[in-house]
Amino acid sequence: MLTTAEESRHTPKWRSGRFLAVALGIYAAVALVGLIAPIVPPLERLVNEQNLIDFLKPPLSEGYPLGTDELGRDFMWRLIGGLGVSMSVGVVAAALSIVLGLVLGIVGGFFGRAAGVSVGVVTDVTWAFPEILLAIMLAGWLGPGLRSVVLAVALTGWASFARIVRGEVLSLRERDFVAASRVLGMSKLRISLRHLVPNLVPVMMVMIVFYMATAIIAEAGLSFLGLGAQPPTPSLGLILARGRDSLHEAWWLVVLASALLGGLVMLLNAASDYLRDRLDPANVERQ
Repeated sequence: MLTTAEESRHTPKWRSGRFLAVALGIYAAVALVGLIAPIVPPLERLVNEQNLIDFLKPPLSEGYPLGTDELGRDFMWRLIGGLGVSMSVGVVAAALSIVLGLVLGIVGGFFGRAAGVSVGVVTDVTWAFPEILLAIMLAGWLGPGLRSVVLAVALTGWASFARIVRGEVLSLRERDFVAASRVLGMSKLRISLRHLVPNLVPVMMVMIVFYMATAIIAEAGLSFLGLGAQPPTPSLGLILARGRDSLHEAWWLVVLASALLGGLVMLLNAASDYLRDRLDPANVERQ
């Protein structure tokens, strides 16, 4: 069996903690610029200003490092704006999912058999539908827009969190510190907040990073189908949908947006694996 030190030597450099922190930090900084662009007039013009004379300029054209789109907008700034939208949707949807999953998971695992059965039934019903299909149904019912995407992705992702949290709670509730708290007369709510939630933080950190990647892909897919961001709001999924029509004449619209989206998802998945390994009690003890 490899020790922690040996495992770190066999880990590719791009999956190291330092590289992931720097890479995701760059993504986050760029996304922040894109996120605030709509409320900062100079940035808003860079993202949305049209120049039909310069439409579909290729990358490295004068004044356009990454070319332009079908309306002559600077494609570098469209990508920056799209990244801001996609990452913000991912963060908010993952946060809502984790809160809902955490609450229902604790209720199902710690507040009696009836609560456990009820949460289990709702979770199983939710799991009976593929997540993306359920998200499409919800987004279609709520109507197109980013708010609908956030709600649809959050309401389809909570079941995974709830199932994992419930399993952890079923284990934690048998621990001595929980039994001692019961003997002292602490309420179940107080025990949950004081003892269960802190012990669930490592698991939740891993899952929220992983689900951010899932939420970003879902947002891109829904926007691609016309159920998410609406023009002129930039979104990586919407950029891909519009670029599909000009693929032969303007390959960079699809290729660059796909590379940006794929790189972000890959980094988030690698970060969740890194956190899982670092926060695993067995690995911590070996260190």
